[in-house]
Amino acid sequence: MPRLFALPPRPLANAAAALLGIVLLGCSGERAPEGVSAEGSLAVPVEVGPVTRGPLTYRRTVSGSLEAAASFVVAPKVGGRVVSLAVDLGDPVRPGQIVATLDDEELQQAVQQAEADVAVAKASHAEAQSALDIAVRGLKRLESLRQEGVASESQLDAARSEELAGRAHLEVTAATVTRAEASLQVARIRLGYASVTADWSGAGETRVVAERFVDEGGNITPNTPLLSVVQLDPILAAAFVAERDYRLLSIGQRAALTTDAYPGRTFEAHVARIAPVFRSNTRQARVELELANPELLLKPGMFARATLELDHEEDAVSVPFDALCEREGVTGLMVVADDGEHVRWQPVEVGIRDGSRAQVLGAEVRGRVVTLGQELCEDGGRVHVVEPASGS
Repeated sequence: MPRLFALPPRPLANAAAALLGIVLLGCSGERAPEGVSAEGSLAVPVEVGPVTRGPLTYRRTVSGSLEAAASFVVAPKVGGRVVSLAVDLGDPVRPGQIVATLDDEELQQAVQQAEADVAVAKASHAEAQSALDIAVRGLKRLESLRQEGVASESQLDAARSEELAGRAHLEVTAATVTRAEASLQVARIRLGYASVTADWSGAGETRVVAERFVDEGGNITPNTPLLSVVQLDPILAAAFVAERDYRLLSIGQRAALTTDAYPGRTFEAHVARIAPVFRSNTRQARVELELANPELLLKPGMFARATLELDHEEDAVSVPFDALCEREGVTGLMVVADDGEHVRWQPVEVGIRDGSRAQVLGAEVRGRVVTLGQELCEDGGRVHVVEPASGS
Protein backbone atom coordinates (compact mmCIF):
# COMPACT_ATOMS: atom_id res chain seq x y z
CA MET A 1 0.00 0.00 0.00
CA PRO A 2 1.44 3.42 -0.88
CA ARG A 3 2.32 5.78 1.95
CA LEU A 4 -0.59 8.03 2.81
CA PHE A 5 1.07 10.65 4.98
CA ALA A 6 4.01 13.00 4.68
CA LEU A 7 6.20 13.18 7.76
CA PRO A 8 6.38 16.54 9.56
CA PRO A 9 9.72 18.14 10.62
CA ARG A 10 10.99 16.57 13.84
CA PRO A 11 11.32 18.68 17.03
CA LEU A 12 14.91 18.34 18.29
CA ALA A 13 14.86 20.78 21.21
CA ASN A 14 14.21 18.31 24.07
CA ALA A 15 16.55 15.59 22.85
CA ALA A 16 19.30 18.04 21.95
CA ALA A 17 19.05 19.75 25.34
CA ALA A 18 19.28 16.43 27.15
CA LEU A 19 22.25 15.37 25.07
CA LEU A 20 24.02 18.68 25.67
CA GLY A 21 23.60 18.26 29.43
CA ILE A 22 25.22 14.82 29.32
CA VAL A 23 28.17 16.08 27.27
CA LEU A 24 28.82 19.01 29.64
CA LEU A 25 28.72 16.76 32.66
CA GLY A 26 31.17 14.40 31.00
CA CYS A 27 33.61 17.21 30.26
CA SER A 28 33.51 18.59 33.82
CA GLY A 29 35.08 15.43 35.26
CA GLU A 30 32.18 14.67 37.54
CA ARG A 31 30.69 11.20 38.04
CA ALA A 32 29.22 9.79 34.86
CA PRO A 33 25.49 10.31 34.94
CA GLU A 34 22.95 7.66 34.21
CA GLY A 35 23.06 6.88 30.49
CA VAL A 36 26.88 7.10 30.18
CA SER A 37 28.92 3.90 30.40
CA ALA A 38 31.98 3.46 32.59
CA GLU A 39 34.16 3.56 29.47
CA GLY A 40 32.72 6.96 28.59
CA SER A 41 30.61 5.83 25.62
CA LEU A 42 27.62 8.12 25.25
CA ALA A 43 24.02 6.80 25.32
CA VAL A 44 21.50 9.00 23.55
CA PRO A 45 18.54 9.92 25.78
CA VAL A 46 15.30 9.00 24.01
CA GLU A 47 11.61 8.62 24.63
CA VAL A 48 9.90 5.46 23.39
CA GLY A 49 6.45 4.18 22.59
CA PRO A 50 4.91 0.72 22.14
CA VAL A 51 4.29 -1.26 18.97
CA THR A 52 0.71 -2.51 19.08
CA ARG A 53 -1.47 -4.81 17.01
CA GLY A 54 -5.21 -4.41 16.54
CA PRO A 55 -7.94 -2.58 14.63
CA LEU A 56 -7.01 0.71 13.00
CA THR A 57 -9.30 3.11 11.11
CA TYR A 58 -8.30 5.93 8.78
CA ARG A 59 -10.62 8.88 9.29
CA ARG A 60 -10.85 12.13 7.39
CA THR A 61 -12.78 15.22 8.51
CA VAL A 62 -14.34 17.39 5.83
CA SER A 63 -16.56 20.44 6.13
CA GLY A 64 -19.69 21.33 4.23
CA SER A 65 -23.27 22.44 4.70
CA LEU A 66 -26.61 20.78 5.25
CA GLU A 67 -29.11 20.60 2.40
CA ALA A 68 -32.71 19.44 2.10
CA ALA A 69 -33.02 15.91 0.78
CA ALA A 70 -35.75 17.16 -1.58
CA SER A 71 -37.39 20.51 -2.29
CA PHE A 72 -39.94 21.89 -4.72
CA VAL A 73 -41.94 25.06 -5.34
CA VAL A 74 -45.74 25.01 -5.18
CA ALA A 75 -47.24 27.08 -8.03
CA PRO A 76 -50.80 27.27 -9.38
CA LYS A 77 -51.65 26.24 -12.94
CA VAL A 78 -54.20 29.05 -13.23
CA GLY A 79 -54.13 32.71 -12.31
CA GLY A 80 -56.39 34.68 -10.04
CA ARG A 81 -56.69 36.32 -6.63
CA VAL A 82 -55.31 34.44 -3.62
CA VAL A 83 -58.31 33.96 -1.35
CA SER A 84 -56.54 32.05 1.43
CA LEU A 85 -53.28 30.34 2.37
CA ALA A 86 -53.73 27.26 4.53
CA VAL A 87 -50.08 26.96 5.64
CA ASP A 88 -47.33 29.32 6.71
CA LEU A 89 -43.57 29.27 7.24
CA GLY A 90 -42.46 26.15 9.12
CA ASP A 91 -45.80 24.36 8.91
CA PRO A 92 -45.86 20.63 8.06
CA VAL A 93 -47.41 19.59 4.75
CA ARG A 94 -48.73 16.19 3.64
CA PRO A 95 -49.10 14.91 0.06
CA GLY A 96 -52.24 16.22 -1.62
CA GLN A 97 -52.93 18.80 1.08
CA ILE A 98 -54.63 22.03 -0.08
CA VAL A 99 -52.20 24.83 0.72
CA ALA A 100 -53.91 27.76 -1.08
CA THR A 101 -57.26 28.70 -2.58
CA LEU A 102 -57.78 31.05 -5.53
CA ASP A 103 -60.85 33.02 -6.56
CA ASP A 104 -62.76 30.61 -8.83
CA GLU A 105 -65.77 32.68 -9.94
CA GLU A 106 -64.65 32.89 -13.58
CA LEU A 107 -63.73 29.23 -13.58
CA GLN A 108 -67.19 28.28 -12.33
CA GLN A 109 -68.74 30.37 -15.10
CA ALA A 110 -66.55 28.54 -17.59
CA VAL A 111 -67.88 25.22 -16.27
CA GLN A 112 -71.47 26.38 -16.61
CA GLN A 113 -70.78 27.57 -20.16
CA ALA A 114 -69.25 24.21 -21.02
CA GLU A 115 -72.21 22.38 -19.52
CA ALA A 116 -74.54 24.48 -21.71
CA ASP A 117 -72.47 23.67 -24.78
CA VAL A 118 -72.79 19.97 -23.99
CA ALA A 119 -76.56 20.31 -23.68
CA VAL A 120 -76.79 22.09 -27.04
CA ALA A 121 -74.57 19.51 -28.71
CA LYS A 122 -76.64 16.64 -27.32
CA ALA A 123 -79.87 18.31 -28.54
CA SER A 124 -78.40 18.73 -32.01
CA HIS A 125 -77.34 15.10 -31.96
CA ALA A 126 -80.83 14.01 -30.99
CA GLU A 127 -82.30 16.15 -33.76
CA ALA A 128 -79.90 14.61 -36.27
CA GLN A 129 -80.85 11.14 -35.05
CA SER A 130 -84.52 11.90 -35.53
CA ALA A 131 -83.93 13.28 -39.04
CA LEU A 132 -81.96 10.18 -39.92
CA ASP A 133 -84.74 7.91 -38.68
CA ILE A 134 -87.24 9.77 -40.91
CA ALA A 135 -84.89 9.53 -43.91
CA VAL A 136 -84.41 5.78 -43.35
CA ARG A 137 -88.17 5.19 -43.19
CA GLY A 138 -88.74 7.31 -46.35
CA LEU A 139 -86.05 5.34 -48.19
CA LYS A 140 -87.64 2.02 -47.25
CA ARG A 141 -91.09 3.24 -48.39
CA LEU A 142 -89.77 4.40 -51.78
CA GLU A 143 -87.88 1.14 -52.25
CA SER A 144 -91.19 -0.72 -51.71
CA LEU A 145 -93.06 1.61 -54.10
CA ARG A 146 -90.31 1.24 -56.70
CA GLN A 147 -90.74 -2.51 -56.62
CA GLU A 148 -94.45 -1.97 -57.31
CA GLY A 149 -93.57 0.48 -60.13
CA VAL A 150 -95.22 3.44 -58.46
CA ALA A 151 -92.07 5.48 -57.57
CA SER A 152 -89.50 6.61 -60.09
CA GLU A 153 -85.75 5.92 -60.00
CA SER A 154 -85.00 9.60 -59.46
CA GLN A 155 -87.23 9.68 -56.37
CA LEU A 156 -85.41 6.64 -55.01
CA ASP A 157 -82.00 8.28 -55.62
CA ALA A 158 -83.13 11.43 -53.82
CA ALA A 159 -84.25 9.36 -50.79
CA ARG A 160 -80.95 7.50 -50.70
CA SER A 161 -79.04 10.81 -50.82
CA GLU A 162 -81.11 12.21 -47.98
CA GLU A 163 -80.45 9.09 -45.88
CA LEU A 164 -76.67 9.33 -46.44
CA ALA A 165 -76.69 13.03 -45.59
CA GLY A 166 -78.60 12.24 -42.39
CA ARG A 167 -76.00 9.67 -41.33
CA ALA A 168 -73.15 12.13 -42.00
CA HIS A 169 -74.90 14.84 -40.01
CA LEU A 170 -75.43 12.41 -37.13
CA GLU A 171 -71.70 11.66 -37.03
CA VAL A 172 -70.91 15.39 -37.02
CA THR A 173 -73.26 16.04 -34.12
CA ALA A 174 -71.81 13.03 -32.23
CA ALA A 175 -68.31 14.52 -32.64
CA THR A 176 -69.66 17.87 -31.46
CA VAL A 177 -71.01 16.22 -28.32
CA THR A 178 -67.62 14.58 -27.68
CA ARG A 179 -65.82 17.92 -28.12
CA ALA A 180 -68.26 19.71 -25.82
CA GLU A 181 -67.87 17.04 -23.13
CA ALA A 182 -64.09 17.30 -23.40
CA SER A 183 -64.31 21.08 -23.01
CA LEU A 184 -66.49 20.56 -19.96
CA GLN A 185 -63.92 18.19 -18.47
CA VAL A 186 -61.15 20.75 -19.06
CA ALA A 187 -63.25 23.47 -17.44
CA ARG A 188 -63.85 21.27 -14.40
CA ILE A 189 -60.14 20.45 -14.16
CA ARG A 190 -59.25 24.15 -14.32
CA LEU A 191 -61.82 24.80 -11.62
CA GLY A 192 -60.04 22.22 -9.48
CA TYR A 193 -56.77 24.10 -9.99
CA ALA A 194 -58.24 26.94 -7.91
CA SER A 195 -57.53 24.68 -4.92
CA VAL A 196 -53.72 24.51 -4.98
CA THR A 197 -52.28 21.30 -3.53
CA ALA A 198 -48.78 20.21 -2.57
CA ASP A 199 -48.11 16.95 -4.39
CA TRP A 200 -44.97 14.85 -4.59
CA SER A 201 -43.90 11.26 -5.03
CA GLY A 202 -41.24 9.29 -3.22
CA ALA A 203 -40.17 9.20 0.38
CA GLY A 204 -41.29 11.64 3.02
CA GLU A 205 -44.92 11.54 4.18
CA THR A 206 -44.54 14.96 5.77
CA ARG A 207 -42.54 17.92 4.57
CA VAL A 208 -42.15 21.49 5.78
CA VAL A 209 -42.85 24.93 4.31
CA ALA A 210 -39.46 26.60 3.88
CA GLU A 211 -40.57 29.89 2.26
CA ARG A 212 -43.76 31.76 1.45
CA PHE A 213 -43.68 34.07 -1.57
CA VAL A 214 -47.19 35.63 -1.68
CA ASP A 215 -49.83 36.97 0.69
CA GLU A 216 -53.58 36.57 0.76
CA GLY A 217 -55.39 39.00 -1.50
CA GLY A 218 -52.64 39.21 -4.10
CA ASN A 219 -53.34 38.63 -7.78
CA ILE A 220 -51.10 36.09 -9.43
CA THR A 221 -50.55 34.64 -12.87
CA PRO A 222 -50.22 30.94 -13.74
CA ASN A 223 -47.04 29.29 -12.41
CA THR A 224 -46.34 32.09 -9.92
CA PRO A 225 -44.41 30.55 -6.95
CA LEU A 226 -46.52 30.39 -3.81
CA LEU A 227 -44.52 28.25 -1.38
CA SER A 228 -41.26 26.33 -1.14
CA VAL A 229 -41.58 22.90 0.46
CA VAL A 230 -38.60 20.86 1.68
CA GLN A 231 -37.95 17.40 3.08
CA LEU A 232 -35.96 17.48 6.33
CA ASP A 233 -35.98 13.81 7.31
CA PRO A 234 -33.66 12.48 6.13
CA ILE A 235 -31.39 15.45 5.50
CA LEU A 236 -28.23 15.71 3.39
CA ALA A 237 -24.77 17.03 4.17
CA ALA A 238 -22.84 18.14 1.09
CA ALA A 239 -19.05 18.14 1.38
CA PHE A 240 -16.05 18.07 -0.94
CA VAL A 241 -13.09 15.67 -0.83
CA ALA A 242 -9.65 15.90 -2.39
CA GLU A 243 -8.24 13.54 -5.01
CA ARG A 244 -6.07 11.61 -2.53
CA ASP A 245 -9.16 10.53 -0.53
CA TYR A 246 -11.58 10.10 -3.46
CA ARG A 247 -10.37 6.60 -4.32
CA LEU A 248 -11.17 5.46 -0.76
CA LEU A 249 -14.80 6.55 -0.90
CA SER A 250 -17.67 4.12 -1.37
CA ILE A 251 -21.44 4.20 -1.04
CA GLY A 252 -22.58 3.30 2.46
CA GLN A 253 -19.43 4.35 4.31
CA ARG A 254 -20.15 5.57 7.82
CA ALA A 255 -19.51 9.09 9.01
CA ALA A 256 -19.89 11.08 12.22
CA LEU A 257 -21.36 14.55 11.72
CA THR A 258 -21.16 17.54 14.06
CA THR A 259 -22.52 21.06 13.78
CA ASP A 260 -21.99 24.29 15.68
CA ALA A 261 -25.70 24.45 16.49
CA TYR A 262 -25.42 21.40 18.78
CA PRO A 263 -21.89 21.35 20.27
CA GLY A 264 -20.87 18.05 21.77
CA ARG A 265 -23.52 16.07 19.90
CA THR A 266 -22.67 13.65 17.09
CA PHE A 267 -25.08 12.50 14.37
CA GLU A 268 -24.61 9.25 12.47
CA ALA A 269 -24.52 9.54 8.68
CA HIS A 270 -23.51 7.51 5.65
CA VAL A 271 -22.27 8.24 2.14
CA ALA A 272 -25.32 8.33 -0.16
CA ARG A 273 -23.90 9.72 -3.43
CA ILE A 274 -20.46 10.44 -4.89
CA ALA A 275 -20.02 12.85 -7.79
CA PRO A 276 -18.29 11.30 -10.84
CA VAL A 277 -16.52 14.57 -11.71
CA PHE A 278 -14.17 17.01 -9.98
CA ARG A 279 -14.47 20.78 -9.87
CA SER A 280 -11.70 22.15 -12.03
CA ASN A 281 -10.99 25.15 -9.82
CA THR A 282 -10.62 23.21 -6.53
CA ARG A 283 -9.82 19.67 -7.74
CA GLN A 284 -12.41 18.36 -5.33
CA ALA A 285 -15.46 16.13 -5.79
CA ARG A 286 -18.87 16.55 -4.17
CA VAL A 287 -19.98 13.89 -1.70
CA GLU A 288 -23.50 13.72 -0.25
CA LEU A 289 -24.01 12.22 3.19
CA GLU A 290 -27.47 11.20 4.34
CA LEU A 291 -28.58 11.12 7.97
CA ALA A 292 -31.80 10.63 9.86
CA ASN A 293 -33.37 13.78 11.31
CA PRO A 294 -36.53 12.61 13.11
CA GLU A 295 -36.52 15.52 15.57
CA LEU A 296 -35.94 18.01 12.73
CA LEU A 297 -33.06 19.52 14.68
CA LEU A 298 -30.83 19.91 11.64
CA LYS A 299 -31.78 22.53 9.07
CA PRO A 300 -30.61 23.24 5.52
CA GLY A 301 -27.86 25.83 5.42
CA MET A 302 -26.22 24.83 8.71
CA PHE A 303 -22.45 24.41 8.70
CA ALA A 304 -21.38 20.81 9.33
CA ARG A 305 -18.24 18.76 9.80
CA ALA A 306 -18.20 15.11 8.81
CA THR A 307 -15.60 12.59 9.88
CA LEU A 308 -15.50 9.82 7.29
CA GLU A 309 -14.21 6.30 7.92
CA LEU A 310 -12.26 5.86 4.69
CA ASP A 311 -10.24 2.73 5.47
CA HIS A 312 -10.04 0.08 8.16
CA GLU A 313 -7.61 -2.68 9.11
CA GLU A 314 -8.79 -5.21 11.66
CA ASP A 315 -5.30 -6.56 12.47
CA ALA A 316 -2.84 -3.73 11.89
CA VAL A 317 0.64 -3.32 13.33
CA SER A 318 0.90 0.29 14.43
CA VAL A 319 3.37 2.64 16.08
CA PRO A 320 3.12 6.19 17.42
CA PHE A 321 3.13 8.56 14.45
CA ASP A 322 5.97 10.54 16.06
CA ALA A 323 8.19 7.49 15.74
CA LEU A 324 8.36 7.76 11.95
CA CYS A 325 11.31 9.58 10.42
CA GLU A 326 13.20 9.75 7.15
CA ARG A 327 16.84 9.04 6.35
CA GLU A 328 18.15 9.58 2.85
CA GLY A 329 14.60 9.59 1.53
CA VAL A 330 13.64 6.31 3.25
CA THR A 331 10.94 6.17 5.90
CA GLY A 332 11.68 4.06 8.93
CA LEU A 333 11.83 3.58 12.70
CA MET A 334 14.43 3.30 15.42
CA VAL A 335 13.47 0.04 17.13
CA VAL A 336 14.70 -0.56 20.69
CA ALA A 337 16.59 -3.85 21.05
CA ASP A 338 15.61 -6.50 23.59
CA ASP A 339 18.39 -5.32 25.97
CA GLY A 340 16.76 -1.89 26.12
CA GLU A 341 20.11 -0.15 25.53
CA HIS A 342 20.57 -0.32 21.77
CA VAL A 343 18.50 0.61 18.72
CA ARG A 344 18.42 -0.51 15.12
CA TRP A 345 17.20 1.26 12.00
CA GLN A 346 14.18 -0.42 10.40
CA PRO A 347 12.81 0.85 7.05
CA VAL A 348 9.01 0.53 6.80
CA GLU A 349 6.09 1.51 4.63
CA VAL A 350 3.35 3.62 6.15
CA GLY A 351 -0.28 2.52 5.81
CA ILE A 352 -3.32 4.17 7.31
CA ARG A 353 -3.28 6.62 10.20
CA ASP A 354 -5.70 6.69 13.11
CA GLY A 355 -5.16 9.74 15.28
CA SER A 356 -1.70 9.57 16.80
CA ARG A 357 -0.90 6.08 15.50
CA ALA A 358 0.12 4.88 12.05
CA GLN A 359 0.14 1.46 10.44
CA VAL A 360 3.56 0.11 9.39
CA LEU A 361 4.02 -2.37 6.55
CA GLY A 362 6.83 -4.26 4.90
CA ALA A 363 8.69 -5.38 8.03
CA GLU A 364 8.07 -7.20 11.30
CA VAL A 365 8.24 -4.64 14.08
CA ARG A 366 7.65 -5.42 17.75
CA GLY A 367 8.53 -4.14 21.19
CA ARG A 368 9.22 -0.43 21.48
CA VAL A 369 10.25 2.31 19.07
CA VAL A 370 11.90 5.68 19.64
CA THR A 371 9.43 8.55 19.51
CA LEU A 372 11.77 11.43 20.49
CA GLY A 373 15.49 11.69 19.87
CA GLN A 374 15.73 9.25 16.95
CA GLU A 375 17.46 11.92 14.85
CA LEU A 376 20.47 11.60 17.15
CA CYS A 377 20.52 7.81 17.06
CA GLU A 378 22.64 5.62 14.82
CA ASP A 379 21.91 2.10 13.69
CA GLY A 380 23.20 -0.15 16.49
CA GLY A 381 23.88 2.83 18.75
CA ARG A 382 23.38 3.07 22.52
CA VAL A 383 20.35 4.78 24.02
CA HIS A 384 19.07 5.71 27.42
CA VAL A 385 15.29 5.56 27.77
CA VAL A 386 13.90 8.49 29.75
CA GLU A 387 10.39 9.15 30.91
CA PRO A 388 8.47 11.95 29.14
CA ALA A 389 8.65 15.32 30.83
CA SER A 390 5.69 16.15 33.05
CA GLY A 391 2.83 17.61 31.02
CA SER A 392 4.24 16.46 27.65
